[in-house]
Amino acid sequence: MNKRTAEPHRNWAALSRAERDAAYNNNAAVPDSADLIARRDEASAQFRAAHPGGLDKAYGPYERNAFDLYPAADATAPCLIFVHGGYWQRNSREVFAAFAEGLTASGWSVAIPSHRLAPDVTLDAIVTEIAQAIDWLAGNGAEHGIAGPLVLSGWSAGGHLTAMHLDHPKVVAGLAISGIYELGPLRDTFLDQALRLSDEAIETLSPLRLPVVAKPLAIAYGTAEVPALVHDSRAFHAMRAAAHAPGPLIPVAGADHFSILEEFRRPDGLLCRAARDLMDGMAA
Repeated sequence: MNKRTAEPHRNWAALSRAERDAAYNNNAAVPDSADLIARRDEASAQFRAAHPGGLDKAYGPYERNAFDLYPAADATAPCLIFVHGGYWQRNSREVFAAFAEGLTASGWSVAIPSHRLAPDVTLDAIVTEIAQAIDWLAGNGAEHGIAGPLVLSGWSAGGHLTAMHLDHPKVVAGLAISGIYELGPLRDTFLDQALRLSDEAIETLSPLRLPVVAKPLAIAYGTAEVPALVHDSRAFHAMRAAAHAPGPLIPVAGADHFSILEEFRRPDGLLCRAARDLMDGMAA
């Protein structure tokens, strides 16, 4: 990594297209990403098979508008809504089931929605679908054993969607992981082939350009992430801190864009602790 690409946000105009693409290419930046993804998918298939009771609950009219629900024994326990990543254009709830393991073992409920993907739909439509998912869970979750406070979380693109919906009236706090909070640079990369970002979308769907929401939001990132995502996490936390909005910045030492989610696999994992700390802080 040269000096220019170590801080791409400072040198964006001077970067080549290849350097701009590399700034957001998480798979290429992690040499064993294919193995990590394969292990994630297998662990998630096993977790889903062991917890079949709440799978595939529709929250909207489209095939991908569905939740996998993992209710706690206590219906009033907190529920983490986890929004998957994939740059808004790939993945689904099924391959992230393993990351419900740590919090369900801690007595929480976990709910994982899917949404439609670009380029079939716009980013604005995806944002709207996550709002619909939260509405559905708030209104219907009790029928499925989930009636506690809702903590919204997500990874990568899901971190962005978490930031976009922290203001939802049924969300009490958020945990955004490895997110993208400024969309402007994405239009100069391979990602825009599917996203087709307009000026309006960049302005209205970039959390770093929007008013600060005063609810608690923990912002986590891996210290081995690509520099663009490290920058976004730090900048978003700094903006919130300047507005006196609560919530810690959590650098996960040595974690890359994929390994960071292992901190959800066990009750003492850093991300599990962060979620519990959010609720403990609200009760204090």
